[in-house]
Amino acid sequence: MIREDLRNVAIIAHVDHGKTTLVDEMLKQGGAFRENQVVADRVMDNNDIERERGITILAKNTAASYNGVKINIIDTPGHADFSGEVERILKMVNGVLLLVDAAEGPMPQTRFVLQKALELGHKIIIVVNKIDRPDARCHEVVDEVLELLLDLDATEEQLESPVLFCSGRDGTASLSPDHVGTDLIPMFEAILNHIDPPEGDEEGDLQVLVSSIDYNDYVGRIGIGRIERGQIKVNQDVIVADYHNTKTPYKGRIVSLNQIEGLKRVPTDSAKMGDIIIFSGIENITIGDTLCAPTNVEPLPFVKISEPTVEMTFAVNDSPFAGREGKYVTSRQIHDRLHKELLKDVSLRVTTTENSDSLKVAGRGEMHLSILIENMRREGYEFSVNPPRVLMKEVDGKTYEPIERLLIDVPEEFMGSVMEKMGTRKADLIQMTPQGSRMRIEFLIPARGLFGYRSEFLTDTKGEGILNSIFDSYQPYKGEIISRSNGSLVAFETGTAVAYGLFNAQERGVLFIDAQTPVYEGMVVGMSAKSDDLAVNVCKRKQLTNMRASGSDDALRLVPSKKMSLEECLEFINEDELLEITPKNIRIRKQILDNNLRAKQVNKKK
Repeated sequence: MIREDLRNVAIIAHVDHGKTTLVDEMLKQGGAFRENQVVADRVMDNNDIERERGITILAKNTAASYNGVKINIIDTPGHADFSGEVERILKMVNGVLLLVDAAEGPMPQTRFVLQKALELGHKIIIVVNKIDRPDARCHEVVDEVLELLLDLDATEEQLESPVLFCSGRDGTASLSPDHVGTDLIPMFEAILNHIDPPEGDEEGDLQVLVSSIDYNDYVGRIGIGRIERGQIKVNQDVIVADYHNTKTPYKGRIVSLNQIEGLKRVPTDSAKMGDIIIFSGIENITIGDTLCAPTNVEPLPFVKISEPTVEMTFAVNDSPFAGREGKYVTSRQIHDRLHKELLKDVSLRVTTTENSDSLKVAGRGEMHLSILIENMRREGYEFSVNPPRVLMKEVDGKTYEPIERLLIDVPEEFMGSVMEKMGTRKADLIQMTPQGSRMRIEFLIPARGLFGYRSEFLTDTKGEGILNSIFDSYQPYKGEIISRSNGSLVAFETGTAVAYGLFNAQERGVLFIDAQTPVYEGMVVGMSAKSDDLAVNVCKRKQLTNMRASGSDDALRLVPSKKMSLEECLEFINEDELLEITPKNIRIRKQILDNNLRAKQVNKKK
């Protein structure tokens, strides 16, 4: 049976190419909102961090309708660190809208998500977005997308995919870049005509593949998936099984059933083949499970999610300020929170260590882990983390490390400093393409070579450079990389930083703290101008006398301190340092707090 009244599509693209903005317009023109309803921009990014950073982190489902056909739309993340979300979501759809920026063209993440869609045999609609940009180059971008399709061994049918030209912000689509459309009707028509409707046996035994998990304190775990075969009803008994037989099939019951209408989850009594459903009532449901009819247990294969490449150790905070600001501080609470995250995030790995106070957490990249840290911090957790390290592999007795494909887009005058830095970080140049006054350069670089480089890159290119990377492959270990050349300024004693102490310390480097900041011995208060660590006494007060001298009592002028974001702190910390995370503060500290003990350790190593 073919469901002509339904289409399931995902929107895939590189970060910042306008997926979420386009979904806004599709919903408005697809009748999801009232005529006079006030709707926020990027309405799908409903998480605080997503709105602050302007990126999509979690894939989200929504639905619009056109000519009586319901179109289930899944908005996916564009950042490479959340590609695990994209990989599993593609199992729920029959086709994809591949969004490409009219000026930037295909980027590393475009290549990755397109490859995954082609492997699943999905139909593709190429959408060139942001055609209203002054630097748009629509025809060249279409050629670049076709070259990419050839590169990825697309079938003839996929090579002949329809091409649309869009402005997601204005809500227009057309079949030619020279004629700006007036609405998104050409896009809706292309979805109806080109994307296959769901096909399967509506009267057969039930099969639902769970592709996503949500959690609610009232009903527990909520499963999201597409019905591959049969029908499902509220209070129906099902058998939960998985394709790889990692657990024994068990019985469950569907307590509630919802479908998506616009942005709302609407309760329904039943759903049939092709529908995307949201259900609750099965306690231990996880991503990759299949709901089957009790009479016919046939689990469906699930896409293997790519392995994590970066690892950090999350541990109980043991600094002198421990427990002052956090609500959840014990190892059990941190352990429970990380395991709760595992239910929703398939690309995360959590393993125990010999020390009961710490856990190893592995993810797809620094940003993947930093978003988890930021979420925990906002929820009231207090803990410490080690510097990120890459996960090596042993192959035939040789050490292999993860290599990233790095795409850099810079004005020509900054090429020299970029090439120099890439050389010290063991990067191999693949190709250089001039684009007007800018140059697009592609490298293969060890993942650890990128640690600490992003902020340096922005400084080197005066904020004009664009840098994107995605995991490429594992290759033999490239040798030692020295990423940070500056030492740390370390607090000499516990107390409160004062202007006089900071004034004397600021000559030694860049400070991270202001006056009246509480500090403790061993806390990093700045970056040294030299390569060695330096202990500075920021709590030192001026000796008062009853004598006055001309000039010595002038107001002290302090250089404004450098405020570092969580990502910048993770990039900055050295092997012998930790990051102390609390709901109110992020502090960098030495693992050995005592200055004398630490000096002895350094001398031993020398």
